[in-house]
Amino acid sequence: MDNIDLLITLTQHERDANNVTIAFTMGLKAAQKGHAVELLLLSDGVHLATKGYANKIDIGEPFEPISKLLPAFLDAGGKLKVCSACMIHNGVDENTLVEGAEIIDADYVVYAVLEAKKSLQLN
Repeated sequence: MDNIDLLITLTQHERDANNVTIAFTMGLKAAQKGHAVELLLLSDGVHLATKGYANKIDIGEPFEPISKLLPAFLDAGGKLKVCSACMIHNGVDENTLVEGAEIIDADYVVYAVLEAKKSLQLN
């Protein structure tokens, strides 16, 4: 299993663009500082892992749009984890996920929440 310095859980999508933007901004900053960061997409948040969906969210200055934050997060070493049951419930097909997204199950979610050194929950 992974060593997780910062675990960010996110259940929102474009209905709460502020929390989505905060999650990716904080995750990117931590990853750029060399921390092991995982962003868990749960509930409606699983839509964020689909190709093109990030283009829907841009809350404006001083924040970057998700279309820039998501690839930067992955490029900085951040890990994007997507709940499999939430995908099924929300009709998200694994073939539509962005490169770098990893499908996880409930057991992994419990592990990550219990084992992470620090967490940020945006729900």
